[in-house]
Amino acid sequence: MPAQTDTLPPTLPAPPTKNDGAERLRIVPVRRTGQWTTAVAVLALLVLALNSIARNDAFQWDVVAEYFATTAVLRGLGLTLWLTALVMVLGFALGTLLAVLRMSGNAVLRTVSWGYIWLFRSTPVLVQLLFWFNIGALYPRILGIRTVDLLGPVTVAVIGLTLHEAAYAAEVVRGGVLSVERGQIEAAQSLGLGPWRRFRRIVLPQAMRSIVPPAGNMLIGTLKGTSIVSVIAVQDLLYSVQLVYHRTYQVIPLLLVATLWYAVVTSLLSIGQHYVERHYARGTAGAR
Repeated sequence: MPAQTDTLPPTLPAPPTKNDGAERLRIVPVRRTGQWTTAVAVLALLVLALNSIARNDAFQWDVVAEYFATTAVLRGLGLTLWLTALVMVLGFALGTLLAVLRMSGNAVLRTVSWGYIWLFRSTPVLVQLLFWFNIGALYPRILGIRTVDLLGPVTVAVIGLTLHEAAYAAEVVRGGVLSVERGQIEAAQSLGLGPWRRFRRIVLPQAMRSIVPPAGNMLIGTLKGTSIVSVIAVQDLLYSVQLVYHRTYQVIPLLLVATLWYAVVTSLLSIGQHYVERHYARGTAGAR
């Protein structure tokens, strides 16, 4: 009979101590030396630039403060704001109609809408304004009234900018409507909702999420783009400061006055755009 031998159970490895686990799981942060070096260099350049602007007597900041809130400048600013608001309202009204025609099932309406958008997006807005300003050479009289009496500089500016903006607004509206899933519209139809209620309750709230950001950019672009009407002697903000520096020869400080006003209004519009976007983004990942 074979001799019995004592068998010992296999030895289990000792559990790791808390210090050993912490040693193995220690996370070393990434050293972003390049980013911090770049950030410091950018801040240094920014400080140097601001210091140069503030200490350079050629900017004539005292003259900027003198003319910043004068009656002539504020009157020009008021016309710029009025022109921007009117052009955006009329442009989006016409643009919405063009978008509906572009999505129509009628080939003729689609073609006419596409041709309009193609024409006004292919032509510089300055060329369009000069064309409308000289329309009297083609049509000396409209409805028995002399064209030069019927279409003044401000009217020409409204017509030219509106027709130009409508072409871009049409694509913005069309893109927003097409972003709404077709299945949701079909579901609303199955519930018996009419076309107007479908558009108001289903299509428009969702389309606005895609319409508001580019529309806000168009609004800011239109505000700055109105400065181009100064070439046809419309007394907007830019033309108003030009009248002053043509008399005083203080070109740089007067241009700074216009620049600061454009920056102030653009900043306010950007803040408003942010809150409008957040309103229409409620319930989505874009809400913040």
